[in-house]
Amino acid sequence: MQIQWYPGHMHKAGKEIKEILPKTDIVIEVLDARIPFSSANPFLAQLRGDKPCLKILNKSDLADPELTAAWQSYLEREHGVRTLALTSREPDKMRKIAELCRKMLPEQVQNDRIVHALIMGIPNVGKSTLINILAGRTVAKTGNEPAVTKTQQRIAIGNNVVLLDTPGMLWPNIENKNSGYRLAATGAIKDTALHHEAIAAFVAGYLGQHYPACLHERFQLQEIPESADEVLEAIGRKRGCLRSGGRVELDKAAKILLNELRSGSLGRISLETPTMMEKELAEVAVIREQKAEKNRLRKQKRGSSEG
Repeated sequence: MQIQWYPGHMHKAGKEIKEILPKTDIVIEVLDARIPFSSANPFLAQLRGDKPCLKILNKSDLADPELTAAWQSYLEREHGVRTLALTSREPDKMRKIAELCRKMLPEQVQNDRIVHALIMGIPNVGKSTLINILAGRTVAKTGNEPAVTKTQQRIAIGNNVVLLDTPGMLWPNIENKNSGYRLAATGAIKDTALHHEAIAAFVAGYLGQHYPACLHERFQLQEIPESADEVLEAIGRKRGCLRSGGRVELDKAAKILLNELRSGSLGRISLETPTMMEKELAEVAVIREQKAEKNRLRKQKRGSSEG
């Protein structure tokens, strides 16, 4: 799925991050625990270098706990990376972030020195709620839709740690189509930019393969149909999304499925695994090479015709 939603303030934030990052001591990246790979901005991975990074797997109460643990082990293989699975219902655990940031820094960073931590996260991962809890007051605007924070902020969170907050930022080109579907499914992109049926069909197909018991229990489906479209239609019939003639109103059924996924009503579900990510990265690399080869041949052909 191609993402065509990249507000101007996100482009501005990207430029500001390039300027600020060299002046920071540590990076805090807030991820959605349901999609730790798809919610990680590759832009940050390119810029961070060897700077310490604390990856927060937020909304962990909505994610599959076994897969969250697997993701933490996987992510911490990278040098300088630590992880912490959190939920907004654990404010005491959140408040330990400042202390953890200090522990991750080199010994030459003295206790009385101000530590500058750049906090980043794509839209709707709960970054603003986390910041408000750390600050002990409302300093960041929160909401249930993406792109609420639009300006940079500096927030003291104790232990001489200062957060440098930036707007939630997607990236212009999401190469992995499955990541696009997952971002849309979890609400990282405004619904006005989406085709609900296609996203819900992706979710339905995934749930039918990996979490059939959730579909059985939540929608009282006796059998899980083989195709994603049929799963979505069955959900629509169970929830009374019918038009005249008994046809299922798929858009309405799609919105029901997506809302129940996002709220956690379907259960604790993760939409990707480390193994899945490795496979998809390999596929993206092949596609990238094919595109590069096409461009090379196109330029070669253009050069021949001009000669």
